[in-house]
Amino acid sequence: MNIAIVGAGLVGRVVALNLLREEGHTITFFEQGNQDGTASAGFTAAGMLATFAELETAESVIFEYGKRSVKLWPKLLQETGVYDGYQQEGSIITAHSQDMSELEHFITSLRSKVEEAKEIKWLGQKEISTLEPELNNHHQAFYLKGEGQVDSQRFIAFSTTYFNSLANVFWREHTKVDKIEAGKIHIGKNIECFDWVFDARGLGAKEYFTDLRGVRGELIWIESNDITITRPTRLLHPRYKLYIVPRKNGCEGIELEHCKECKIAQTANSKRYIVGASEIESEDNSPISVRSSLELLSALFTIHPSFGEARVVNIETNCRPAFKDNLPRIENQKGLTRINGLYRHGYLLAPAIVEEALNRGIREFN
Repeated sequence: MNIAIVGAGLVGRVVALNLLREEGHTITFFEQGNQDGTASAGFTAAGMLATFAELETAESVIFEYGKRSVKLWPKLLQETGVYDGYQQEGSIITAHSQDMSELEHFITSLRSKVEEAKEIKWLGQKEISTLEPELNNHHQAFYLKGEGQVDSQRFIAFSTTYFNSLANVFWREHTKVDKIEAGKIHIGKNIECFDWVFDARGLGAKEYFTDLRGVRGELIWIESNDITITRPTRLLHPRYKLYIVPRKNGCEGIELEHCKECKIAQTANSKRYIVGASEIESEDNSPISVRSSLELLSALFTIHPSFGEARVVNIETNCRPAFKDNLPRIENQKGLTRINGLYRHGYLLAPAIVEEALNRGIREFN
């Protein structure tokens, strides 16, 4: 089939990877920005696979999708050549002593939603020191087995390289699609026809999804030579839920240069962490605010004092597409599939949502 994918962010790339397993398809990406995907919400994301931690404010269907995605991610990454961009060694969530009752209530809420959450394990200081020695200044925490992360920046970068290596994948960069219909793409006054069209535009699909909104997220990249945290770590706080996501050194042996994979300068042998928490009802993509910076970095410092000597090497902001119920939406008709509204669960949901969309759409109709 001659297939068009409008939007080369996370969802569009996962759609393409699934379709490329089937021989004979030709795929054309229509992308408003560059093919490198660095402007997409999928590139900005921390890539957390927080199957349990998101349950507090999400429906149990998110948990089920998440479990499926955790199984699907390794193959997707291997297909793009990312062999060390996946981690599933669990995550840790802790709180300051004055907020411990909030944390216990949080865990109780998770356990009440799904049976598997009863396996969440309480950690004392000794157990914390065994799992993450750098966090031994915290006396209590919980271990969420099975959670992990995808190196989102490497996935986006490597998938671009992979697509460019294939003769049946084409790019239409800097192309704004005005309207999508079954088998048709409208670009200004021109109409282009395909056997099937996938609408993966995120917020760009507002011409069709009138109830779509943007949720702003802000991330700070930290570099440190003094701290080694190996798992995603959360700090529960009354105003925000800070997360720290460690990244492997993809630039090992490269000093003060920009790694072609992640586009972020890094000193050799340092440790990198993505720090975030903000979730703002806004479609503003401007630089991070002073308030968010102060709150995120102050909370980071309370996790470990040595973060005070870490270096801020990058700051990213982006807006994630969401509907009123914060649940993803799939719409199918012959010749057209729309996938949108993954909210802040992009990497947790994308593989499973795309799998369902393909099974209910292009494969069922054909």
